[in-house]
Amino acid sequence: MSGCEGTRGPSGEDRRTVSVAAAADLKFALDEIVEAFESAHPGIDVEVVYGSSGNFFAQLSSRAPFDVFFSADVEYPRKLVESGLADGRSEFLYAVGQIVLWVPRSSPIDVEELRERAVLDPSVRKVAIANPRHAPYGRAAEAALESLGVLAAVRDRMVFGENVAQTAQFVESGAADIGVIALSLAMAPSLREKGRYWLIPLDAYPRMEQGGIILNWAKDREAASLLRGFVVSAEGRKTLRRYGFILPGD
Repeated sequence: MSGCEGTRGPSGEDRRTVSVAAAADLKFALDEIVEAFESAHPGIDVEVVYGSSGNFFAQLSSRAPFDVFFSADVEYPRKLVESGLADGRSEFLYAVGQIVLWVPRSSPIDVEELRERAVLDPSVRKVAIANPRHAPYGRAAEAALESLGVLAAVRDRMVFGENVAQTAQFVESGAADIGVIALSLAMAPSLREKGRYWLIPLDAYPRMEQGGIILNWAKDREAASLLRGFVVSAEGRKTLRRYGFILPGD
């Protein structure tokens, strides 16, 4: 049991639980991976909370009760190691993120043709990005808009999501007309049929290396290690690739 504080399952067996803090861009890909992991390890339950990596870093710096951290920026896990809150030997890279300029399918904006200049379309009143103060995808979006030469023109029209998933919701709901979101969300079943996008070139923003760590206070390190291993296994990588992530080694 590896020191697990488990609960009793319906047939009386002890249940093992892994509590995960995960970057919002992972919502759909990690949900699929967790489902496959739980099928492969029927005695282990995985509970995932999604949000911005920067906010999770602040919470984990105060020893928030998570076992594993999947960050959209590997520097956050590395800072936890530097602070003595995690063992560097448990650090892992799992993906490289990509960003897209996304509009609802009903939008009159031809984002595929206009590319970065789509944000300058006269119909655009609000441009949504994740908050760059604590969301790696927000920092990538801001850097991309600047390097593509359009940030200054839209800065006064920008609205900020708490994380990249909320940013996508802003555009989907009509609270914003266009947004910079994770490719992994644009390719998710719930958004794939609802929108259109232009893939922002990788050289327009700093490389988004995404990584994770197992926290020192993990209740069941063995179960946490099994989950980490599954995510970076051939099956986990296949799912991440299907959601548009670039994988370490590709």
